[in-house]
Amino acid sequence: MPAETFLRDYWQKRPLLIRNAFPGLVSPLEPEDLAGLACEEAALSRLIQHDRASDVYSLRHGPFDEAEFPGLPQQDWTLLVQDVDKWDADVAALLPAFDFLPRWRVDDIMVSFAAPGGSVGAHVDQYDVFLLQAQGHRRWQIDARPNPPQDFRPDAELKLLREFSPSHDWVLGPGDMLYLPPGVPHHGVAENACLTFSVGMRAPSAAELMGDYIDTLAAEADESLRYRDPDLSPPADPAEIDAAAMTRVVEALNALRMNDPDRLGDWFGRFITVYRAAGEVQPGGDARSRIEIEWDLQHGAQLLRHPWSRMAWRKAARGARLYVSGQERALSARDAQRIANAASLDGAAYAALSEAGRDAVIDLYAGGHYRLHLDDGEEE
Repeated sequence: MPAETFLRDYWQKRPLLIRNAFPGLVSPLEPEDLAGLACEEAALSRLIQHDRASDVYSLRHGPFDEAEFPGLPQQDWTLLVQDVDKWDADVAALLPAFDFLPRWRVDDIMVSFAAPGGSVGAHVDQYDVFLLQAQGHRRWQIDARPNPPQDFRPDAELKLLREFSPSHDWVLGPGDMLYLPPGVPHHGVAENACLTFSVGMRAPSAAELMGDYIDTLAAEADESLRYRDPDLSPPADPAEIDAAAMTRVVEALNALRMNDPDRLGDWFGRFITVYRAAGEVQPGGDARSRIEIEWDLQHGAQLLRHPWSRMAWRKAARGARLYVSGQERALSARDAQRIANAASLDGAAYAALSEAGRDAVIDLYAGGHYRLHLDDGEEE
């Protein structure tokens, strides 16, 4: 299916089951790898167990002790780890398959391992998700009818649906993928031990957008912009907030709006490159000098982008803006586009940038956004 057809007919409109979406898929991750990652302090992991007799779901957050996993029951539990694409380059290698979507819309690849019968319960997500089966088989039931009930169970720690009546029922095997737009109730149960990769999209709520937008407006506001009433006339009732006063309130608020498209675009670029970031990029230790870096690049080294570093770019009134994890910098459109799209920069790619572009890359390296991968396999 051409990407244009998918976006026109399915994206945020209706679910789509794609059989053999990744032909011959061999999972880049084994269950043991996922369990090891769930033991790491910095990884966001959860363990969900289901008691069939009482229909009770229990939730625990990691990190977990490696000794816990052999003692788990043979069925009815699920281990989930967020942001696995940031930890495993082979998992991240799946993301270019989704380049028919804006890259800044992609949140992460969450990986779940489920023992037979494992499930997180019937629930609904408020974002688009692609559910790729990597190992084993999972039964997915969805309710694709208009206005399905979405009340939550009052007795569950998780946000589980009180009512769930599936309209579709499929079993997915390795390489199969299910796309779900926001708001579609779904329930996945492992038929046998299985791995599922969930490619989730970033979808900030209106409240989140408004909160950050207002914070930015308040921080940048000119103190001289105030409520004004030079047209004031004696009030009929001095205790009344009349219609004229409310008109002035609206005028005062309107004066704060970002009427400049560049200011609005810069705010959103900063916001979206930090939104839902589970990790933060930190400067490294003793960084190499620029002369050393450029010499290394000329002799086979590469600059690899830090997995937590999120980049996007935008055309501006003059040139363009590059956004990197909440920071912005002015560059030419050519440089901004090349840097934002490159997961790595070799000597040729670095040399193709303008002097300003190369300056930006060196600054980003100093800030920890790149690692220098030397030709002998070492990293600095």
